[in-house]
Parts: sequence; C-alpha cells; structure tokens
Amino acid sequence: MKKVLVLGATGAMGRYIVPELVKLNYDVTGVGLEESAPWAGKARYVRGDAFDMALLQELIAEKYDGIITFMDYGKPDFSDYYKFFLENTDHYIYLSTCRVYDDKEQPVRETSPRLWDSSEDEVLKASHDYCIYKAQDEDLLAASTYNNWTVVRPATTFSTMRLQLVTLEFRNAVARALMGKKVVLPIQAKDKPATLSWGGDVAKLIANILFKEEAKREAYNVCSAENRTWEEIARYYNELIGLEAVWVDKEDYLKILSPEGRINVRWQLEYARLFHRITDNSKVLALTGIKQEDMISMYDGLKLEIGNIPKDYVPCDTEIGLRMDEYLREHNL
Repeated sequence: MKKVLVLGATGAMGRYIVPELVKLNYDVTGVGLEESAPWAGKARYVRGDAFDMALLQELIAEKYDGIITFMDYGKPDFSDYYKFFLENTDHYIYLSTCRVYDDKEQPVRETSPRLWDSSEDEVLKASHDYCIYKAQDEDLLAASTYNNWTVVRPATTFSTMRLQLVTLEFRNAVARALMGKKVVLPIQAKDKPATLSWGGDVAKLIANILFKEEAKREAYNVCSAENRTWEEIARYYNELIGLEAVWVDKEDYLKILSPEGRINVRWQLEYARLFHRITDNSKVLALTGIKQEDMISMYDGLKLEIGNIPKDYVPCDTEIGLRMDEYLREHNL
C-alpha cells in the first residue's frame, strides 16, 4: 500500500482529496490546523503547522511515496522547501493556479502565456503577487534536475464555506445574502466568463494524477471546462440563497474593498476576474480517464455547498461589508 502525505488537508481541496486517496487504497496522512479532520474514515490526521520544518522532518521520516501540498508558499518562500519534498518522495504534486495565465489565448491551455512571461506590466512582474510567485515556483521545479514533480493549476475552486463571487469571498458575498443585504460587484466583470470548479471534482482529478509516470515534469489544468459569466453566477446565487447584486464601476468597488488602494486587490480583479477564463481541461481528462460529464455542474455544486453551510452559522458584518452598506446608502441603491 502506497503512503501519501497531504499538507494543507483541511482546505478547499484538501478536505476532499483525502477521501479520494483513501478510495484509491492509499495509506493517507493529512496535516492541517483545524482541531479535527473534516473527513470521516481511515485516513490519519495530524494537527500542526505544515510550514514547520521540524514537523515536516518528523513526518518525512515515515517515508511517503507521494506528497501533495496545498500550502501557499508566498511566505515562507518555496525555495526553502521544494528540494526537501523532491528528495523525499517518489511523486510530488505542487499546487499552482490558473491565475498564472495571461489573457492572450482562449481557451486557456497549459501552454498558454503566463503573466510572469508575457505581461507588459513591469510593476506586476517585479512584485510578489500571487500570480507571479506561483509562476516562479513552477520555474524552480522546471529548472531543477528532479523528474518526480507535477504542477497542478486549479481555476477558482469553491468548497465548504468557500464560495466566491468575482473577488469576494464567503463573508462578503454569501454571508451578506444570509443577512438580507445587497452585494456590490464591479460592472466590468458582469459579462466576463469565469471557470468555477467544485473542490470535490478538483480533488478527484489531482488524486488520479498521483503516481502516473507520464504526469511527471508536466502541468495540468485541474478544473471543470464549464464556464459562466459573473452575471450568470450571481444569478445562481440569487436563485439559491437570495443574493441581490448591485453592479457598480470597478473603481467604486475597489475603494470599498481597499480604501487605501492596495495594488494586489486591483491586480486580483484586473489580472484575473476581468480576464476571459474559459479553460481547457482536456489534458487532465485524457490522463485520468475522467470525463467532463462526470463532474458536477456549477449550479449543482454551488447548491451542494450552500447546503453544507452549518445550520447554526451566524453571519456578521465585516469592514468591507460595512463599507458596502455605506456606499449603498450614499447612492440610494
């Protein structure tokens, strides 16, 4: 029985990949910060900080055939970790993102231009933005002499208590709808196509990449091929939970999100959500044998995860939410 270590096992994809790996008859250990595992079954759970090298040394001594990391190596730097993983397993899977892609080709394929390579925004390229350091992490792997790694690039992935709308996360979108409050959105995103994928489907794709020799030194878009405009997605939320969207100019929207004008907030909108995110997943489907029709539809996936909101969950205001309230009052919206 092959042994697999999953770091970040309680997040949007990690919570679903552990049961998938168990189904494939692997001996699985998941590491996360939650008090208890978000899954039931045979997998072992270790509560701890997966950035802690002392903990990693202790775990690696158990000799794992595969390692999957769902960690965000923006801080600390990935260069402190990647050789450690590559030298201590047969197959290492690194979580990147479809945000690395520029908007120069549709549908987005694994060979499509990345912002790090093709953007004309020199400030962005010189930054430590998510889309940049993920591409740089990919390049560390590609430049290495190791052949036992695979890069996976999920699109926007929704999961338990992780439901997105344009650049808003759960607390500033779905939670506001639960409070009967309107949600402010940028009108420039209204007609832009987006690929949203359910975490369970993404986890299944990644689990079925593991230990495939032909997947090594390769990158894969791990997502659904279904895309909908942000207006359609907002309509789904309206049908499922009564979310009422108010579409405003992006500059007003960005001021609500960040009155101080943080540049990374603008970049997430302009270099991701305002791009045409129509994603080609044919490469990973061919590798795994999974079919697009095997995946849950975006609507049904959102319905499933809205149904997973705990009955005793009590939404509360956030700073962004209070600024939305003020904006809506000032503009009589």
